[in-house]
Amino acid sequence: MQKSWIVAVLLCFFLGAIGVHRFYVGKVGTGILQIVTLGGLGVWVLIDFIMILIGKFTDKQGQPLAK
Repeated sequence: MQKSWIVAVLLCFFLGAIGVHRFYVGKVGTGILQIVTLGGLGVWVLIDFIMILIGKFTDKQGQPLAK
């Protein structure tokens, strides 16, 4: 089942520093890394946010997010 684009955007915007958007799409390992590094001190979160907005962010299986 495809994950929702809008849900990923909102989770990244509001809870990105603790990697909630990565847990949502099934990327648990990198989600844990984002918790430990606080989203790469914000840089990693910003990159993820931009990638989600332009449609290049995928779930664990490599599927694009459903718009």
